[in-house]
Amino acid sequence: MSIQVKTIFRAVFFMALLVGGFFLGAAWHERMEEKGSGAALEEADSVASDEESAADTDAEASPMHEEDVAGLRPEELHTINLFEKASVSVAFITTSNFRYNIFSHSTTEVQRGTGSAFIWDRQGHIITNYHVIQGADKAMVTLANGKSYPASLVGQAPEKDLAVLQIDAPAEVLKPIPVGHSANLRVGQSVYAIGNPYGFDQTLTTGVISALGREIQSVAGIPIRDVIQTDAAINPGNSGGPLLDSSGKLIGVNSAIYSPSGSSAGIGFSIPVDVVSKVVPDLIKYGKIRRPYTGIELASDYAHHRLGIDGALVLQVEDGSPAERAGFRATRYNRRGELILGDIITAVNGQPIHSRSDFILELEKYQSGDELRIELLRGEQKEELRLTLE
Repeated sequence: MSIQVKTIFRAVFFMALLVGGFFLGAAWHERMEEKGSGAALEEADSVASDEESAADTDAEASPMHEEDVAGLRPEELHTINLFEKASVSVAFITTSNFRYNIFSHSTTEVQRGTGSAFIWDRQGHIITNYHVIQGADKAMVTLANGKSYPASLVGQAPEKDLAVLQIDAPAEVLKPIPVGHSANLRVGQSVYAIGNPYGFDQTLTTGVISALGREIQSVAGIPIRDVIQTDAAINPGNSGGPLLDSSGKLIGVNSAIYSPSGSSAGIGFSIPVDVVSKVVPDLIKYGKIRRPYTGIELASDYAHHRLGIDGALVLQVEDGSPAERAGFRATRYNRRGELILGDIITAVNGQPIHSRSDFILELEKYQSGDELRIELLRGEQKEELRLTLE
């Protein structure tokens, strides 16, 4: 082979090798681009999926009420939060009587009235006004969850317009109301009333304490003292419901309104919680308020009024009682049929007594074993006796 032919053959070979290498490189590059695009697309899909999942998670974690309360003022949010927490402790009471038909010999149940109440403890004790359940044959308590339970009467104190009922409900649905104090209340502070006016359950009204130290008359005819006056709207059906302070604690039990029309006129009254806290344990344990025993029966306030007596007139003295041992004298008739008034109590430990109610309320401050210094009027003479309570 000549040198010229060899040279041409080598040139063709290297040319073929170069062209083949070019096409192989191009094919490899194209394959890598396709692979890279697929990976990028897969990565993009993965990122999009992660972002979508995160968005779904955030949507589930964000409570709806955050949007609902957006734009509300802080004081509005506070009131909303207070109501949502306290309302689970407020109950609705319906009372009824049984009527017997002498002609058909059948008994029917007739609704008597409605009222409010609140949960005291996880044993199912429910607090309401005495006048809400007075005279009723049956009472049903409906909790905030809408479930109703028949209630039994545990104790009552007509002189304080308070009553304790009990229901057989699961402990997990019984949310006792937080109990505060009423001794340090101030006129002008905000208050919140929750109840069932006119049968509209879970109703919230707001206002302020407009006065303190008021006195209202109980069903028993004995005054309830140191009552809270409020301008929070209280209507028929609110009775027995809680009055709360701005921290959501119980400071009173809504009991009465002053209104010529029978509807709220901006003057409502609540029994102070310090009285409730003192009375309720006795009602749960004994069914009534336990007072120190004296053995004295006093004349009615009506008799005091008719006789023009300023004080508490001793009507009878029980045999063997602390009053008999202390030397008290009862009211009696002499042989000629003339009325001889007994001792008239005018002061207890220096506290003036102007009526039977004054004496009863004063005794609530003392316990069994305490010795009282009793000032009295015996005829025209002033006397002083020592009475040890039992």
